[in-house]
Amino acid sequence: MRTARFTLDPAFTVGTVDPRLFGSFVEHLGRCVYTGVFEPGHPTADADGIRGDVLDLVRELGVTAVRYPGGNFVSGYRWEDSVGPAEERPRRLDLAWRSTETNRFGLSEYISFLRKIGPQAEPMMALNLGTRGVAEALQLQEYANHPGGTALSDLRVRHGDKDPFGIRLWCLGNEMDGPWQTGHKTAAEYGRIAAETARAMRQIDPGVQLVACGSSGRSMPTFAEWEATVLQETYDLVDHISLHAYYEPLDGDVDSFLASAVDMETFIEDVVATCDHVGARLKSRKKINLSFDEWNVWYMSRTQEQVSALDWPEAPRLLEDNYSVMDAVVLGSLLIALLRHADRVTVACLAQLVNVIAPIMTEPGGPAWRQTTFFPFAQASKYGRGQVLDVRVDSPTYDTEKYGEADLLHATAVRGEDGTVTVFAVNRSRTEPLPLDVALNGLGPTSVVEHSVLADADPDARNTLAEPGRVVPHTAEGTTLDGGRLTAVLEPLSWNVIRLA
Repeated sequence: MRTARFTLDPAFTVGTVDPRLFGSFVEHLGRCVYTGVFEPGHPTADADGIRGDVLDLVRELGVTAVRYPGGNFVSGYRWEDSVGPAEERPRRLDLAWRSTETNRFGLSEYISFLRKIGPQAEPMMALNLGTRGVAEALQLQEYANHPGGTALSDLRVRHGDKDPFGIRLWCLGNEMDGPWQTGHKTAAEYGRIAAETARAMRQIDPGVQLVACGSSGRSMPTFAEWEATVLQETYDLVDHISLHAYYEPLDGDVDSFLASAVDMETFIEDVVATCDHVGARLKSRKKINLSFDEWNVWYMSRTQEQVSALDWPEAPRLLEDNYSVMDAVVLGSLLIALLRHADRVTVACLAQLVNVIAPIMTEPGGPAWRQTTFFPFAQASKYGRGQVLDVRVDSPTYDTEKYGEADLLHATAVRGEDGTVTVFAVNRSRTEPLPLDVALNGLGPTSVVEHSVLADADPDARNTLAEPGRVVPHTAEGTTLDGGRLTAVLEPLSWNVIRLA
């Protein structure tokens, strides 16, 4: 196997990693909330019903921004249902997932959950622009953020939350381009209501940070045209535009699945080009950043059948994908794609946090455990802080049906404020180890602190309730840094974290 190579130089950087790149997503879908985050009566639950074992794992995962309450759920969401005494909150039909929503976990509980994670966990609130509009968005903003002295802020105080929630980051709806969305709109219709909502919210607080809905996927027939139309209306009023992408191996095409990040990077670059085209047309110096606020491996082809069979249950077992080593390697590659575009992708949310296509699984009344995908995210969040270095690989390639010729090596590197360097690398070969040679020009590290690997002789190995520790990272042997040259061998189908100091 030919050696894969690249050079690292502090003079060539991409940008600084925004902590929000390591966000996640809690939607009222399946068991993400109920028996996931929230389970009163669980042996580890606190007085507010938050599971302590889940909290510990969320902190270990390193989650920052947490998007809530949807997702498709938000387009039928009535925020008033989610506040006040829990026992008095109404039960509602959730059209998005054919379930019954009890509202026992609501806005106050969400903010309390974030505060228990720690100060690094920032709220990212989605607004219903499907079945509701400007007035309801302003009411929610006043209830959540105004200190007091008005009807809605005083109502929050009476509900037991004296301090404002301080929500700075707001999503102006969700996937409004999708025909499946309750209240689906054309780009022109959505652009107008998004602009009107943004303008009104900034009258209350000029410092709010707003995310306009972009396309819900690069394959949508209106992709790029949607972004251009929406931004024509909202360019000076919003800070971000959203991207959503999910990946799975279709029709047994594993080679293309392993190269999913090729599509993600193209998606990002196409949206950046569209944003900058609109900015140029408007003669604006402002740059719109990207919020990749839904991304993951998701076996979506199984979903429609699951949902259509439901008859309005509470918290059904939905979308509970059990991830393999191969899935974790692909997820790690998607993380690399996000880091490689840290100059413009400043928010990203792994969808979702618990049970629903999630890195954390729980059993009602029982344990919580880490899926294989937990480890790449936790390591990237912990060590992927600082300046992303420009990585241009010279790699052996392989052929894929969907993306053509793809590199076997997918990699990036991040330089911390303390001068340490972390290399994140994926070997996409299913059968062959990949020699790696990295030249460090003008960088300080002189030794390898650790080379951590997630790989397994069985690429289908998984962590389950019966075997929660079946797959964990292990330490690679033989990785060296000598004379400014890093050499390593990447195991077949592997996610690698090489830390240098």
